[in-house]
Amino acid sequence: MIRKSLAFVSFLALAVLAGCIRPDPDDPGKTEDPVDLVPCKASIEVTDNWVFGGKPLITFNVENPNSVAATAEAKVRISTDLKKEVTTVVVNDEVPANGTKQIVVTTEQDLDPGFYKAACFIDKQSAKIFTFGISPEKIVSAPDKQADFDSFWEGAKKQLASLDMKAELTEIPSRSTSARKVYMVEMQSVPDGKSGDPVTVRGYYLEPQDGKKHPVIMHFFGYDTQPPYGAIPKISCPGGGSSAEFAEFYLSNRGQQINARPASLRSDGIEKDFANTYGDWFAFNFGEKDKYYYRGAFMDCAQAIRFIATRPTSDLNNIFAEGSSQGGAFSYAAAALSEYPLNAIAPCVAFLGDFPDYFRIVDWPANTAYSNQGPMTAKEMYAFLSYFDTKNLATRINCSVIACCCLQDGTCPPHTHMAPYNNLATKDKEIYYYPLLQHTTPSNWPSKYEAFFRARIK
Repeated sequence: MIRKSLAFVSFLALAVLAGCIRPDPDDPGKTEDPVDLVPCKASIEVTDNWVFGGKPLITFNVENPNSVAATAEAKVRISTDLKKEVTTVVVNDEVPANGTKQIVVTTEQDLDPGFYKAACFIDKQSAKIFTFGISPEKIVSAPDKQADFDSFWEGAKKQLASLDMKAELTEIPSRSTSARKVYMVEMQSVPDGKSGDPVTVRGYYLEPQDGKKHPVIMHFFGYDTQPPYGAIPKISCPGGGSSAEFAEFYLSNRGQQINARPASLRSDGIEKDFANTYGDWFAFNFGEKDKYYYRGAFMDCAQAIRFIATRPTSDLNNIFAEGSSQGGAFSYAAAALSEYPLNAIAPCVAFLGDFPDYFRIVDWPANTAYSNQGPMTAKEMYAFLSYFDTKNLATRINCSVIACCCLQDGTCPPHTHMAPYNNLATKDKEIYYYPLLQHTTPSNWPSKYEAFFRARIK
């Protein structure tokens, strides 16, 4: 009988601790009837843009739906962006009846600079999985330039300079205004190799009509869409607008955008059909650095700036460039390789950064690279890709830079955004973090980079 009583007391104590039997507040020795507690709910608050200096501060806003106080378990499992487990932290805290409480979970030790995945749970229920950063501007993505990196690009630039660009302008009256005329520009760029026929590339050019010189903004596009990844979308032609503040050029690199569309899939009204002859651009002549797609595409960017330099309204002291994703990579390439110095660039969620780590973090374009690797060893493949890596191009860039990093980007992960940014030769640089966004251009980005450009007009 005594043993049974002791066993019941032990059970009672455990039940009270577990929260399933409530002590009577007026008589601690007396208990009320057992109750079934509903698990707490939680949302994860964005603090410090989810970019921290050492220890992450992951904030749970916990809601207790029960009519009694409940102990909530907040758990965070942390791993690196390379999928290596780091630590799991658990915090238990009491949440008042039908109330809320903020629970902050952190680590005992500072984490190394980098990006991490936080898998958050409340009472063993998943609350959120997200990426956060620790001192991203201290991440080391060491350049891996080959010995002939600079001479390789100087050779490409020399080939470009030897070409007659044969620029042709066709006005688009339906898009022109009194402030700026709009043209389709067709011009010759380097062949897909050290020899061969020049490649025709196109773009939309907006030229001010007041006879004065104007700053120029170069716009570069992201990776185009093609089957089987989706239907080819129609592309729009920009209008001249009411302001003549900037001359603008929207370049379509070889095989993409304008160069990959029939007239029916363009809004410019020009009755010419164009088609992509490159297939998957990232795969085109993969492994052959002198014939690779991005050798030619980077030179297209430089050629577009050479075209702008021929226009009497261009202020060559104030050339700017912007682009997102692949366009971000093109912005870096233009600043690194143009014979005309750029004043500032605005790469957003930039593509083509730090291939060795890039391929370990997400599947694409790694799967395309592996499918086209052929007899190359991994070392040989990364040596080839190093010529087109934005972290290596960044070492040649001295102009001002404003960059954009979206933390939840699963296409060009944030680590790849930081690789070129952290290797820039310039000291005049700013980066903005968007904690909730994936692979996209933030809605306020154009106003940010335009303000940055205006502040740096000479």
